[in-house]
Amino acid sequence: MKKSLVALAVLAASGASFAQTATVYGIADIWFGKVDNGTTSITQLESGGVSTSSWGIKGAEDLGGGLKANFKLEAEIGIDTGASTGFSRESWVGLSGGFGEVRLGKVSSAFNDIEGAAGPVFGSGAFGPMGLAFESDAQETGRPVNTIYYAAPAMGGFNAAVSYSLDEKAVAGSEVVSVGLSYEAGPLYVSAGYQSEQATTAGAQKIGITQVNATYDLGAAKLLAALGDVKNSHGVAGDGVSEWLIGVDVPLSSALTLSAGYASSTRNFASGAPDDKKTAFSIGAGYSLSKRTTVYMMAQSNKLDSVVDVDGNGYAVGITHNF
Repeated sequence: MKKSLVALAVLAASGASFAQTATVYGIADIWFGKVDNGTTSITQLESGGVSTSSWGIKGAEDLGGGLKANFKLEAEIGIDTGASTGFSRESWVGLSGGFGEVRLGKVSSAFNDIEGAAGPVFGSGAFGPMGLAFESDAQETGRPVNTIYYAAPAMGGFNAAVSYSLDEKAVAGSEVVSVGLSYEAGPLYVSAGYQSEQATTAGAQKIGITQVNATYDLGAAKLLAALGDVKNSHGVAGDGVSEWLIGVDVPLSSALTLSAGYASSTRNFASGAPDDKKTAFSIGAGYSLSKRTTVYMMAQSNKLDSVVDVDGNGYAVGITHNF
């Protein structure tokens, strides 16, 4: 009898293994270069020039009838130090089917799904103009905790998602409401997103972040553009930020791509203080050694016009490998 039960358990486990898939994946990205922030100039070997270095496990189980159970666990890695954060980037489980997809846990928000879609210089946060100048990029919480996320089924090129993150009355908690919409047809891509964040801190103002992205592929070049807006910037009532960027990706061959962009943001202070203005210009080149490995070069120049003006610049050469 015991042998029969063991045999049945083995058969059940074997059957489950055929129905379930799990994949280990990741990005290893490191760069060498120099960054001058106007006060100090530092030569660095740093992780994450183009993409955040990370690794994770994701998978799905076919439950039948078009229903699947899905999960994802993702951790950030410091390639330069070997340090890891645990699964602090994403950690969720959910279901998908004809109704769309639901995710529960620490999830990339609906706004974060579209944020940066038109970012020049390969979307680099460290050297791209969006990462250097956009307040909507800097102030959003990209992967909130305690999140309920829903993505609707794709329809005729349209995609839509919404997410809600509970503050759970934590001392340093934040309630995050997020919406993301996108449309893609042939060479055209357009997306728009909105996210509000209400911190539990006494007196904190609700921050509202909006971003619109558009790209158009001409074949010989891809045009990039984005607009952004931040209400109650940095939680200060009445402060607002308006921002914009333009950029272009130029494929010189199947392996080599040049990218450049310019971004500007202006913060208007409710107090009547002089505006703060950030500008950034970036240029980069990426060369694919294979489908998984790319070497790149990037340079940037940025400026802050404020009570005290600050000029910065930097350059980097690096390599990124996807696995």
